Amino acid sequence: MVADVKKLVADWKYEAISIGYPGPVLRNRPVSEPWNLGKGWAGFDFEAAFKCPVKVVNDAAMQALGSYKGGKMLFLGLGTGLGSAMVVDGIVEPMELGHLPYKKATFEDYVGIRGVKKYGKKKWRSFVTDVVKRLVAALEPDDVVLGGGNVKKLKELPSGSRAGDNDNAFLGGFRVWQKNKRGNRSKSEGAVSKAARKARR
Repeated sequence: MVADVKKLVADWKYEAISIGYPGPVLRNRPVSEPWNLGKGWAGFDFEAAFKCPVKVVNDAAMQALGSYKGGKMLFLGLGTGLGSAMVVDGIVEPMELGHLPYKKATFEDYVGIRGVKKYGKKKWRSFVTDVVKRLVAALEPDDVVLGGGNVKKLKELPSGSRAGDNDNAFLGGFRVWQKNKRGNRSKSEGAVSKAARKARR
């Protein structure tokens, strides 16, 4: 991954790197190997490999930080599993809500990609609505953002929620380096995120 990224950005000028990792992160490093990627992530020294400062953040937390507008926000990423994070007064807290028990398995077994395949879109949508309702009742957020690749499979969003965008992960990647805790977007941040999206296409 590092070798491929270095090739892709060989002509870019950058001072630091943010990595969104699909799993728990502790002290700037993945805690365990991801079940849906190749091995070698846990314990890897990204700063040494990239030769610049690196921040490794849970991928849901990164998108959550980029989606944040203020107050107490719950982010739920509908993707392969169920990514989750809370942002309170600009401080992000990654969570592993997807692994909590629900019905006969876990939340992510019903609202992750396995749920779509096993139960079909109609039932999956009803599970998403129910899970969001339960988590909102338990955590009492001011704002609820549904992100991840599968949010587009919803015909309508659960009450009180808004749709996120995977591109918000770019903004979150910039915000992890900022000292501003309010999540305000600067002009330079907006310009860089547009350039990043263009480069990704």
